[in-house]
Amino acid sequence: MASPRTQQAIARLADLTPRQIVAELDRYIVGQADAKKSVAIALRNRWRRQRAPESIRDEISPNNIILIGPTGVGKTEIARRLAKLSGAPFVKVEASKFTEVGYVGRDVESMVRDLIENAIDMVRTERESEVEDLAIGKVDERILDLLLPTPPALAAEASPDAKVEHEQSLERHKRTRDKLKALLLDGQLDGREVEIEVTQSGPGMPGAAMPGAPEGMESVADWFRDMMPKKKKRRTVKVSEARRLLLDEELDKLIDLDDLTGDALERTEAMGIVFLDEIDKIAGERGQGGGPDVSREGVQRDLLPIVEGSNVQTKYGMVKTDHILFVAAGAFHVSKPSDLIPELQGRFPIRVELKALTESDFVRIMTEPENALTKQYAALVEAEGASLTFTDDGIAELARVAARVNERMENIGARRLHTVMTTLLEEVLYELPDRGKEAVLVNAEMVRDRLRSIAEDEDLRKYIL
Repeated sequence: MASPRTQQAIARLADLTPRQIVAELDRYIVGQADAKKSVAIALRNRWRRQRAPESIRDEISPNNIILIGPTGVGKTEIARRLAKLSGAPFVKVEASKFTEVGYVGRDVESMVRDLIENAIDMVRTERESEVEDLAIGKVDERILDLLLPTPPALAAEASPDAKVEHEQSLERHKRTRDKLKALLLDGQLDGREVEIEVTQSGPGMPGAAMPGAPEGMESVADWFRDMMPKKKKRRTVKVSEARRLLLDEELDKLIDLDDLTGDALERTEAMGIVFLDEIDKIAGERGQGGGPDVSREGVQRDLLPIVEGSNVQTKYGMVKTDHILFVAAGAFHVSKPSDLIPELQGRFPIRVELKALTESDFVRIMTEPENALTKQYAALVEAEGASLTFTDDGIAELARVAARVNERMENIGARRLHTVMTTLLEEVLYELPDRGKEAVLVNAEMVRDRLRSIAEDEDLRKYIL
């Protein structure tokens, strides 16, 4: 049974129907309705499984998906936005970087270790936000103790006059401390120096970070470091730096590490999402002679138990992968999904083909999403006090150039818009600080003037766009 915190995290999905999930994805990603619908159903099934009877809950497998489509059409963005929307631990890995067991390189279990690290960071951030105000208060008191130490206690046998003097001293100390606190909270003491005691991490395990070190040595090194006695060192730092260092210490004291780890493990197992990019690179063309190499069938067979469901040992404990959602993606230009070994194919029952982006899609990409490229560059220009405006014909011309370059060179989808936009505005961004608050207008004429020579010159286009 999941902990109350994990149940609350999953319960948040109750308000996200598949239609609402698609609508949320539409805010950032243009088109690809079929892919959005598939991932929306897969995400909703997470919540549905938790509400199923316990007798069958563990039998319900996740709807693992293969997204098929050329680069730059939104495969990675769909998976990333899905994880952000659900508040789930998420990790993106490239399948081509794995090697078969027995060879130097990353083994497939490392993706689960990366996923639990992501979950630990996520849960820690949540816990820290819950106790941050309390921790800040404790830090302020510690800094005030450093700036104005409390007067020493009075001996029990002190004379009445000494006691009166001591009480007056304490009263003066309180008034001074209150004034200092007001200055501290106002930031007026940030430049003053104080001496604090900080904990130094123990030495790492020799050879753990060396190139070619066996996978998992980082966990052993972390264990080794934790077992070593912690050393204290006194440092003189500014109040602003002391605040940061002491805040980390206070947060660590207020957070229950065992509870944090347990919650992260549960979320990883119940909600984790692994995005396996470039899975086509490990799909060997079946029927060819010569046998599999370490980047293909061997890696697939190593992936199989992870995707099927197995136990992976991490430094935080055992992680069961039975209900982790795996979203694989690949262009499949040379190979095809059926070139994967049959057992692995069977673990990705949902296959969705994403469409290549057209010129009209490029227009929509530059205007519709909340994080559209035109809006990003407008924000950059506004930081200098100027303004940047794109006319409709300017956007249309940018889309036409990007689509044309994609046709004549390698098609990299929407990523081509980044290169075209960067080239178009390079001179503007360079001169912006010296131009003052002059408005910048991007229309079709400007786009043609700036990009004509590059877009039409085969050699220049190859290296610039």
